[in-house]
Amino acid sequence: MSSQRSDHDVVIVGGGTAGCVLAARLSKDPGTRVLLLEAGSATLPEAVAYPPAWPSLAASEAGWGDATVVQQSSGAPVPLPRGRGLGGSSAINAMVFARGHHTSYDSWSEHGAKGWTYDDLLPYFERSETATSGAPGRGTEGPLTVGPARHPNEILLSCLDGAVENGHRRALDISGGLEEGFAPVDLNIVAGRRQSAADAYLAPALERPNLDVVTGATAHRLLFDGTRCVGVEYGVDGSTRTATAAGEVVLTAGTIGSALLLQRSGVGAEDDLRQAGVDVFHRLPGVGHNLHDHPRANLVYEAQQPVPTPRNNHGEILGLLRSTEDVDGPDTQIIFIDIPLPNPVAPVQNGFSIGISPMRPISRGSLRISSADPYAAPVIDPRYFTAEQDVRVVLSGIATARRIAGSAALAGWGVKEISPGLDTVDEEALAQYVRRYFGSYCHPVGTCLLGEDEMSVVDSELRVHGLEGLRIADGSVIPSIPSNNTNATVYAIAERAADLLRRS
Repeated sequence: MSSQRSDHDVVIVGGGTAGCVLAARLSKDPGTRVLLLEAGSATLPEAVAYPPAWPSLAASEAGWGDATVVQQSSGAPVPLPRGRGLGGSSAINAMVFARGHHTSYDSWSEHGAKGWTYDDLLPYFERSETATSGAPGRGTEGPLTVGPARHPNEILLSCLDGAVENGHRRALDISGGLEEGFAPVDLNIVAGRRQSAADAYLAPALERPNLDVVTGATAHRLLFDGTRCVGVEYGVDGSTRTATAAGEVVLTAGTIGSALLLQRSGVGAEDDLRQAGVDVFHRLPGVGHNLHDHPRANLVYEAQQPVPTPRNNHGEILGLLRSTEDVDGPDTQIIFIDIPLPNPVAPVQNGFSIGISPMRPISRGSLRISSADPYAAPVIDPRYFTAEQDVRVVLSGIATARRIAGSAALAGWGVKEISPGLDTVDEEALAQYVRRYFGSYCHPVGTCLLGEDEMSVVDSELRVHGLEGLRIADGSVIPSIPSNNTNATVYAIAERAADLLRRS
């Protein structure tokens, strides 16, 4: 897979979820010449296809190996996995496919974005999927085959029973965007194997003569003629090459990659660029700012009865709930995990975990390049848990999780909380546990904010403000993170971007 032509109609930078969608959708028109550039490989480790192996992938060649700076809340850096290779993060993630509750999209218009409500995105959610559940409002003809695990782990089914025992609603379709409660969640697993964006979208399109894919291609900077973006300079096999676009350049390098490429090209906040030694080409103060993510704290349990060997993605059942009665939608996720996660108290050989995450976090951070060198590590600071409200949401979830763990439904497993341990009951002690012992849920968003105000990076049609021929169509444009594992939302954004590009 290589490009012999320097001139294409559309150049797509980043072969992750959004890039695979756009390459497949735009190249369906035989008159549109499409080039897809991806920094990683076309061939990923065999473990990518085996669902239970996903926790090992971030440290493999399929991941970038990023970490944040030392976090104020924990005093330590936090690993921030993201995919590197065709399929991007859809090739290394936990395969959860959920839209998030519709209320979590209500704030997308706060910066002036038009036409980005949940209802506006619904046709694109549907377009991406063939949902095996047959639930109303779900897609039936999309490239992705999505549905709950056929054989959920028995320990997780007991957790679900425990949630219902404690008065929580048993949802019918927790992935569909309309319900609260607990239920098995849709997964990107087909016939026991992961289905990534590269599998579902890109692979069927690779034989098209108007689609070129170049892997091992690191984008260095964007090229401009006046204020019009006309191409990309990139490195591959030790040489520097140029790809030009007769139509548009589309950034799909993700929340980290797209913002960094803009900054290396002189597009961003003046202070950020000058600190990295990059001349300011186009002032756009929002680039790299508004970075936020779902942090996740975990309760770890030991079980006396043997927990069945994992068959799926480890986290097959989750719940969406409200931390208090006065919030306007679910702001807490509880996910049941069929392995005992590493924890600060003691190793557990046989058990499970319950993860709790604030789904609509208030904490905001930033991302910037450390230099003009495209191979230099970025400076990533999500500022996790700097907003006290995020901690309070997790504390509410911990109280719920503990009640579930203590339910009659789990009594037969001989459950004992190891981390933090039931002797940790004081609210401040629990808050300290949350702040110190958490990880990224790997859902960073927001660094190329969608909207129409001064801090927005792209307008309501995903065009970069003040520039021509340049759009961004990935998780970086999400202004406020929805209450889901974000991959399904990125698919919908990319599907809509394909429509916008076809109409331009």
